[in-house]
Parts: sequence; structure tokens; C-alpha cells
Amino acid sequence: EDPRSKLVLLKYLDDNYTNYMQGRTRFHKLDFSLEILNTSRQDRQLYEYIVSKGPEEKVWQIQLEVYEPVSDPSIQILGWALANGSCTVTLNCTAERGDNVSYSWGSWDNSTSGFCSHNGSLLHLSYSLQNASITCACTASNPVSSRVIPFNSSECSYEQGGKSPVADLALSSLPVLLLL
Repeated sequence: EDPRSKLVLLKYLDDNYTNYMQGRTRFHKLDFSLEILNTSRQDRQLYEYIVSKGPEEKVWQIQLEVYEPVSDPSIQILGWALANGSCTVTLNCTAERGDNVSYSWGSWDNSTSGFCSHNGSLLHLSYSLQNASITCACTASNPVSSRVIPFNSSECSYEQGGKSPVADLALSSLPVLLLL
């Protein structure tokens, strides 16, 4: 059977300690904590804390998780349509960086409470153009950070949102129709 090997970071005995990872870890004698300096994803692993008293040994296992903070998210309009005085928009919120990122949508202010509520990166909105003051906010978060970005419903208009996808389709179909 292959023997298991472990890397010892620190040994404490009779009020003295030896730090085997000098420059990489810092031991705090006051509260017996061990700090890993300049933490990186490679530090994500299982650690053991062992206390020996005579013939008895107590072992605690600690799983360390390391997360990259979430970067500022961006909102992409996947599609939108204007019909019968209302706007239907599909939005996608994504953060370029971050580990274990989760997304949620909510109201930017209390005036649209519940209207924008959704878990996940995609949000489907349908609202009257008369209510042009709807602002939803996307939150990208993980256990170590959180970032928020708003989306204003006025971006559904031709001036702010660009050309209608229906107009793009009609213009791209035009040369085909002329050839026939």
C-alpha cells in the first residue's frame, strides 16, 4: 500500500512554533490562526489541523474555498419588440470574471417592486410604453463579492435601443426578394 504524504505548514510545540512556509503563511499565536498570504485558486484544498496531547490526537479537516471576486456585470439586449403600445425585452446579465457567480434581478427602486424579480441571468420583461420609468437591476454575486448594474426601460425606444429586430429582418430580406 502506498503511504500518504502531507505537506506540513506549521508545527507548534511547547510554546514554540516552526513555520515551514515562511513568506507564504503567517501564524497568529494570539488566536492560533494560520493566514495564507496572497491566496490563489491553487490554495483551494483540504487542510488538517492536528492537536496532539500525549497518546491522544484530535484531527479537524477544513476545506478551503477560494473565489475570484465578481467583475462588473454587463447587460445585453438579446431581443426586443414593440407592438400595440407595449415593449417586450429579453435581457441577459453576465460578469466576465468571478467564480461560482449567481445572478438575480430586482427593482432599482421601490416603484417597480416585484416587477423585475427573477433569479438567473435572463430576464423577460413586457411593459406598457406609457410606463417608461421602469428600472430593473441585475446583481451578480458570489460568496466574496457582489456587483449591481441597472437597466432602464426607456432603452426599448428606437433612439436608445437601436433598430428593431423586425426592421433588421426586413432589410436583410430585401435583396433576396429583388433577386427573385
